[in-house]
Amino acid sequence: MKNISYKLGFDIGGTFTDFILLNNKTGQIFTYKLLTTPSNPAIAVINGIKYLLSNYDIDPENIKHTTHATTLITNAFIERKGSKTGLICTKGFSDIIEIGKEMRYDIYDLLMKLPEPLVERKNRNELDERITADGKIYKKINTDDVIKLINVIKKDNIDSLAICFLHSYKNNKHESIVKKLIKKHLPNIKLSVSYEVSPEIREYERMSTTICNAYVQPLVSNYLDKLKTELKRLKITNELFLMLSSGGLTDIKTAIEFPINLVESGPAAGVLASIYYGNQINEKNILSFDMGGTTAKMGLIKEGKPTVADNFEIGRVHRFKKGSGLPVKIPTIELIEIGAGGGSIAHVDELGLLKVGPESAGADPGPACYNKGNLEPTVTDANVVLGYINPENFLGGRMKLNKKLSEEVIFKKISSKLKMNTLEGALGIYKIVNEAMISATRVHIAERGSDPRKLMLIAFGGAGPLHAHALASALKMKGFICPARAGVASTIGFLNAPVSYDYFSTFISLLNLNNFSKIQKIFDIMKDKGMKTLLRSNENKNNIKFITQADMRHKGQGHEILVDLPEKYLIDKDINKLKSIFYKNYETVYGFSHKELDIEITKLRLKAVGNNPKLNLVENETINKKIDITRKIYLGSNKSVTANIYKRNNLNINKQYSGPAIIEEIDSTVVIPELCSFTKDKNNNILAKFI
Repeated sequence: MKNISYKLGFDIGGTFTDFILLNNKTGQIFTYKLLTTPSNPAIAVINGIKYLLSNYDIDPENIKHTTHATTLITNAFIERKGSKTGLICTKGFSDIIEIGKEMRYDIYDLLMKLPEPLVERKNRNELDERITADGKIYKKINTDDVIKLINVIKKDNIDSLAICFLHSYKNNKHESIVKKLIKKHLPNIKLSVSYEVSPEIREYERMSTTICNAYVQPLVSNYLDKLKTELKRLKITNELFLMLSSGGLTDIKTAIEFPINLVESGPAAGVLASIYYGNQINEKNILSFDMGGTTAKMGLIKEGKPTVADNFEIGRVHRFKKGSGLPVKIPTIELIEIGAGGGSIAHVDELGLLKVGPESAGADPGPACYNKGNLEPTVTDANVVLGYINPENFLGGRMKLNKKLSEEVIFKKISSKLKMNTLEGALGIYKIVNEAMISATRVHIAERGSDPRKLMLIAFGGAGPLHAHALASALKMKGFICPARAGVASTIGFLNAPVSYDYFSTFISLLNLNNFSKIQKIFDIMKDKGMKTLLRSNENKNNIKFITQADMRHKGQGHEILVDLPEKYLIDKDINKLKSIFYKNYETVYGFSHKELDIEITKLRLKAVGNNPKLNLVENETINKKIDITRKIYLGSNKSVTANIYKRNNLNINKQYSGPAIIEEIDSTVVIPELCSFTKDKNNNILAKFI
């Protein structure tokens, strides 16, 4: 039927690849989940799409919109599998990437390790040029020197090149000259230029961001080109959109040019999905909890909006220690991410203590119960032993789990070493992974000035609903929600995200009337860029909106806060209104503002946003008349309790049920403890509250 159109979304995770297909006319959705293929992620993508098309008899030419999120970029940094990268910088500054901020992330660790630079010293090249902090040319660049450098780079067989000169955010002339010459003499090399990737102050962060972009650019370009070719073979020829870390979508050309902006694409989609589900139950203050096979991601949502940051670290030497990774300055939905997933490996350390993660069994070989060769116990193995996961119903029965093997590896690697039985070992794994998430979440919420007692937990991902009750109970939250199709719920974020892109420009100046025209001019330049990018993404010109913001601080401070800078007040030159907005934001963060001090702007930001999709998803009620059963599970002790086992679709809408209970569906399982009641709403969401 040619009058039917669909939206397709897929998210490549560390363990599973998730799919969603939306009928734009009826709101009906189809989902699928299968193991990721780490050696070539596109294989799982194509297999999953083929399944959806054939199983639901869908003409691929009717798919009019395709969105993609991936962990490919994050994994490239963690595994150091990016391209051979070179650097061209100002003379005397090639070691910035090793010197960093000259700060220790752990002052007590005498053997502290720092992340290895992505560019080897032999591939760092310097040019004798200099632009001052006010943008004036102090030493003009010599094009002959650039040509000599190009000949050196040719011999080094560099795949990708980062160009980063001092103060190019203020004057990009020298970077532009080098860029043109490189393109002329080395047309096949990938280029990342700092004034395009990260045009802002603080040279270490700017250089690091530019290098990170260059490091993954060839990888992302090759991957997306191949993926697009494979999609065309399936007769899916529409524009491929990529999920950004900031929660927006962008076209494939922009994604290839600036791949660093995709580094947290999958987790960002999960937060958008939480906002969608929160709106269904009229909850605006939410903790988004996405626990998959490899990691757990928590994000705070206040008044229906996610918290946003422009600082991020990748490839940390120590996952939980800020400063131990490579800094990147990109707009991103703020998340805390820890190595706690279904595949997280449990072990007994040299002190005889039980530890879980951050190492993961991933998709290949996966947890021991997957029966693919792994002989290390994981969180999923513990959940099987404790009775939470039905080995016969994993992925709706498509994948049978080996419970006996889970018991064997837990006893051999954990219980026998700690002189306990298998069940106690499994309980230990479950409790420790929960405590890791609880501790990290408690700090994350407190640092952002929120009270967990006023938040609702929305849990999704394959493992999230298994652990939701433990987090919500320990943090004394209002309750927890496990949305319909929780195992692939983050893909809902694809359908809920507008096409958008973020732009920013360093502009250090006092907030006064004399600078309003300069500010407006900078915003106009960014608007033009945003309009071109979104029009290239097939967005209707009349739907494009612009959000103007600024990083601001009291004069003399070293760090800033993000403040809305409504264009209306700039045009009206209403400086008092802009000051009051800053004071209100500052007091929200710090409790007090110094109104006698001048206000300083350091950076101007603009978000170009397309039309916000309106979703009206329809859940398919495939009632199974099979009588619900019971089974023994273990909740916090080695004494079993009898839990009622329900299929989600068998539950009556708005009827109140009591725990202990297990709610099963194809892609996830919900654990309801004792002293906890739950209902299913009209949207098939499970709403649980403690009695």
